[in-house]
This record gives sequence, structure tokens and C-alpha cells, in this order.
Amino acid sequence: MEIKGSGKLLRIYIGENDRYRRQSLFEAIVLKLRESGLAGATVIRGVEGFGATSRVIHTARLLRLSEDLPVLIEVVDRDDRIQIAIDEIGAMLEEAKSGGLMTLEKVQIIRYSPDEEGHEA
Repeated sequence: MEIKGSGKLLRIYIGENDRYRRQSLFEAIVLKLRESGLAGATVIRGVEGFGATSRVIHTARLLRLSEDLPVLIEVVDRDDRIQIAIDEIGAMLEEAKSGGLMTLEKVQIIRYSPDEEGHEA
């Protein structure tokens, strides 16, 4: 699949320990995005952060290792496909009882296509 032009960037902020039906929420989200045919997703593990409750700062510092670091999932695709993903992921966050945060931005997709061997660029 090749994509160029205007698109949307969906960012999903959750905790590393958030669960969905006996698996990590971030893994379940990535699998759902793949199953839904989105162009791709990237999971980024944060080194420090806090969420809506602001009770604790989760950190990866050596003296205070956290087991619940922030996780960011980024997805870029066409607007229509991202809108479908928003509904699906929103339902997953509700079921998981995860606070989470989703943001949406307009982006200009410069290049997205598989290489000669079929791997994504």
C-alpha cells in the first residue's frame, strides 16, 4: 500500500501495566490496528511521566525503577481509517478501564510504501 498526501496522526497515551483481556493493552491495540488494516503503528516506551491522577511520577531512573512506565502508540494513516481506529481504540480503553489519552493531528504524508522486498519504509 502506498500513501501520500494529507493524513492524520493518532497518538494514544497509556500505562505499560494497563491490561486488556489478559494481555498488555498496548499489544492488544497494535494487534487491533493491524487487524483493521491500518498502515502501521509504533509503540514508544517513555522514561518518565505522569497521567491524569498525577499521584506518582513513573520513572525509569536507576534508583527508582518503575514497573508502569508511560507508553505512547503512534499511528499515521488516511483520515477515514484513523476515524475508525479512534472508535475501536476508545472502546478498548473503556473496557480496559484505562484512563488513557488520545490526540489527533493533521499530517502531511511524504512517503509510505513497502521496499522491494515488501518491508515497510
